[in-house]
Amino acid sequence: MRVAIPTFPGSNCDHDALHACGTVMGWDAVPVWHRSERLPEGTDLVFIPGGFSYGDYLRCGAIAALSPIMADIKRFADQGGLVAGICNGFQILCEAHLLPGALLRNESLRFIHKDVHLRVERTGLAFTGAMAVGQILRVPIAHAEGNYTLDRDGLAALEARGGVVFRYCSAEGETGPEFTPNGAVNGIAGIVNERGNVLGMMPHPERAVEDVTGGTDGLWLFKSIGGMLSKV
Repeated sequence: MRVAIPTFPGSNCDHDALHACGTVMGWDAVPVWHRSERLPEGTDLVFIPGGFSYGDYLRCGAIAALSPIMADIKRFADQGGLVAGICNGFQILCEAHLLPGALLRNESLRFIHKDVHLRVERTGLAFTGAMAVGQILRVPIAHAEGNYTLDRDGLAALEARGGVVFRYCSAEGETGPEFTPNGAVNGIAGIVNERGNVLGMMPHPERAVEDVTGGTDGLWLFKSIGGMLSKV
């Protein structure tokens, strides 16, 4: 299985992604510089990492969304290829209009770095096939702009079609503003497009794949993807 991991000026989670996909999962993880115009031949998954692409100037992800590699990522996604964007990657996917909505400054106006709990809202996707609805995951967040927002009609449509994949919650699975660290609407932590092949999420599963870093709940995402692609 080949994973393309785009790197933009300011990316700082690309090595975490390479480690999770390559060292831990044993996949062929290929770094791709943002000025490249084509993804590697045989790419099965594009994993857009977190960080501060272009120093978060203008808007988070706005400049990276215009990088040359993004045109081929859009082509790949339009053809049904799997694309996952984590943290800044989620912001880039929204700015590139591969996902709806936008990520605003955290409600507290502060950078937040801590472990959070997520409730799995939807299975049956390439990204959640190994999970169960209602399953609770503990993974870290590290962002200043994770406040997901969407207009009223768009939010209603997103919820109605099952586009919310992960929601912030308590350790027991309760949801609400008090369990949403950044103020995201409806406690949304991760979403998919209508086709279900493009995922964006603010928490970092690639930082939760080994006990030495505090937990392995992030492996559920990678096991889900690997299990699905092994059947193709």
